[in-house]
Amino acid sequence: MSAIQAVVDWLEDGARSSQLSEQVLEELCRRMVEAGIPLWRVAVFVTTLHPDTFGRAFYWRDDTGIKVTEAGYDLLETEEYLKGPVVTVYGTREPLRRQLAAPDCPDDYALLKEFRAEGATDYVVYPLVFTDGTIHVASWLTRQPGGFTPQQYADLAAIIAPLTRVAEIRALRRTASNLLSTYVGRQAGERILAGKIRRGHVEAIKAVLWLSDMRGFTARSERLPPQELIDLLNRYFDCQVPAILEHGGEVLKFIGDGLLAIFPLGNGIDAAEACRRALVCAREAQARITKLEAPAGDRDAVRFGLALHIGEVMYSNIGGGNRLDFTCIGPAVNLAARLEKRAASLGRSVVASAEFAGHVPGEFIPLGEFPVAGFSAPQMVFGLADPTKPVDGGTTVSRSPSPEDRPGTAQTS
Repeated sequence: MSAIQAVVDWLEDGARSSQLSEQVLEELCRRMVEAGIPLWRVAVFVTTLHPDTFGRAFYWRDDTGIKVTEAGYDLLETEEYLKGPVVTVYGTREPLRRQLAAPDCPDDYALLKEFRAEGATDYVVYPLVFTDGTIHVASWLTRQPGGFTPQQYADLAAIIAPLTRVAEIRALRRTASNLLSTYVGRQAGERILAGKIRRGHVEAIKAVLWLSDMRGFTARSERLPPQELIDLLNRYFDCQVPAILEHGGEVLKFIGDGLLAIFPLGNGIDAAEACRRALVCAREAQARITKLEAPAGDRDAVRFGLALHIGEVMYSNIGGGNRLDFTCIGPAVNLAARLEKRAASLGRSVVASAEFAGHVPGEFIPLGEFPVAGFSAPQMVFGLADPTKPVDGGTTVSRSPSPEDRPGTAQTS
């Protein structure tokens, strides 16, 4: 068996000895160097299905090892990308080679001069064509005098097909995780990927409930053009969602201008700590929304209402036919919804239940008892004792990123 065939066999077996995508590339490069291919720099760029991220780039160098970055959609408007070799390979679906040591090698891409200045002698870009027809790329550089030999170039070509299959399998898994996290929330996404998808599956959890909406949204939606309304909603939710995630919360769903989130208990987080985090988050969101500018010509300031409650909720897989939804139900959710509606009539932005207020002593004052639809007894409603109190800089949560998460700024070469 040839040395390069052993590399091919390892890829065809799924590169099982490496768990993360970056580990696959690092081990692949090590195996290829041991097989006699004098690699200096390798890059793999895989596009993604994500609202904010165009693609992920994996870089390996013989002197610095592996690095992973992400590229936003603004990359598509840069001259570096538009006039780079990757776009050429996307269009032709064919390999691109520049033998940099050759006197007649064209300098048709700006980065070639940079590579040559660093001692590179050969540059090869291969398309990685997934089964759905999408094109991704892998590039290979060497500093070997004279560039890759004909046999080394053939060996590079031999690993492209199995590398493509490994890249596609891992990209599909990450895409599923990204989309589920984006559209149903991280915890719900993890449950779905873990196989907890049977309709009617119920899990009782203790959590702080966050239910908010934008004041006067219905009237605003009637007078604003659709695009301005959507832009406003996105900016409005940007005032809340990052803070919720930073403080250990989970956004479950958006309902028009409404937002439902939870701060689960467990994993060292007790009721007092979950309530404290939710309160810090509420103050942050309120401060950000106060500074939020309404669309030009809109006379009303942007305001929000928020209800906080803590209780047991049913985290369940609910739906009909082939359309299911992970969501929270139960009396605790109903009470939070009723309290949020009560906040507007009380002229308060943030209200809380007695259960929540009891875990953050001194932060809330009673506003009175009120009848609540669906509950036999009147419910005590609490408002912030000092609505203008600044955020206390409470502890943010170091969230465990998915094994593939490595943010940064990507290039595609």
